[in-house]
Amino acid sequence: MGRKRNTSFLMRLTQREAEELNQVIQKSGLSRESYIRQLIFGFQPQPKPPPDYYGMMRELHRIGNNMNQLAVKAHSLGYIDASWYRENFKQLCGAIETITNAVLLPKKMPDSPQKDS
Repeated sequence: MGRKRNTSFLMRLTQREAEELNQVIQKSGLSRESYIRQLIFGFQPQPKPPPDYYGMMRELHRIGNNMNQLAVKAHSLGYIDASWYRENFKQLCGAIETITNAVLLPKKMPDSPQKDS
């Protein structure tokens, strides 16, 4: 069951303020409503990731899948350097998380109220 959003508000802006708001919203790739909701809950929306971000992520996931297939094969053959594999897999997961956090997720704004949303 979805939330009902049945309250609206009108906000007046100067031409310059409206242009600035529209620019940052366009850079984020979000709708105006989503952008403002993130701000209300203390998050600063990030600009939309560059087009090559998704290619980088696909490549990282491909590497992870290859590592998994190698691990399965090595396990069936009875030999693997488990510590090497674990370390590389940990680094891969860390790189994916770092890229996602840096490029995609909104950042918490300083001195914002702590809200669960």
